[in-house]
Amino acid sequence: MNLEALLASSLDGLMLGFLYGLMAMGLTLIFGVMKVINLAHGPVIMLGMFVLLVLQQGMGINPYLGLLAAMALGLVSGILIYFVALHRVINAPELTTLLATFAVNLMIIGLATVMFTTSSRSVDVNLGTLPLGPATLQGTRLAAVAVAVVVTVALYLFLYRSRIGKSIRAVANNRSAAELMGINSTWMLALSFGLGTMLAAVAGGLLSTLLSFTVLSGGVYETKSFVIVVLGGLGNPTGALIGGIVIGLLESVTTVYIPVSWVPVLEYVIFVLILLVAPAGLPEWFKNLRRSRS
Repeated sequence: MNLEALLASSLDGLMLGFLYGLMAMGLTLIFGVMKVINLAHGPVIMLGMFVLLVLQQGMGINPYLGLLAAMALGLVSGILIYFVALHRVINAPELTTLLATFAVNLMIIGLATVMFTTSSRSVDVNLGTLPLGPATLQGTRLAAVAVAVVVTVALYLFLYRSRIGKSIRAVANNRSAAELMGINSTWMLALSFGLGTMLAAVAGGLLSTLLSFTVLSGGVYETKSFVIVVLGGLGNPTGALIGGIVIGLLESVTTVYIPVSWVPVLEYVIFVLILLVAPAGLPEWFKNLRRSRS
């Protein structure tokens, strides 16, 4: 066993896992508050990537400053998507909202294909490397982890310490009771969708500093987000972060032992197993296990 390769892959997977966790938190936040499965999640991730690309190549703006624009675009586009595609069907059966977000998915990908074609693109950024024992850490990955942690902490403080965040949680727990307390549930739902898409756009922007991408790349990350969300439990942002780290480690560590092409197969085997054994997610499964033993 090559311990140096294993250590390097573990650190790499841990850093990638934080990004995956941030990416999946947007999806699980929307489901937790609105009970909507957002199939437009992937295209918004892709939009975050192209925002950084356009700002860097068209205006010479540093990609990390471009993240602010990606956040603003994600928030505003999410609120617009809610009012245009979801507001009128928010109380309809889940299949209706699923199809509404799928239609948005197709529209965004179609427009992006017209504008950017399907050619592979990349954001040019180099922050050097940092040697850590036998491993060498890329500066771009460290910067991506730092931004992901800051955004996650900011989201937590917003949801748990601010008045608006408490209103969003009240709407998530009981929309009717929240409305009786004077909370405008429509705007809280719109803001929740905006926050979810903002997280997706930021994650996409950060991923663009690490990997090349096309207008179709969002679909891959959207599918990965669903695996992570199921692993961490639907509607559980903390579980999404844990699930992201698990998938990130799995992707990196397993490549030490098996070909890279087998990694997606392994991920979806785990996805099916989690659905069969722990459909509420691993955190809930461990909680029930402790209760049964006490």
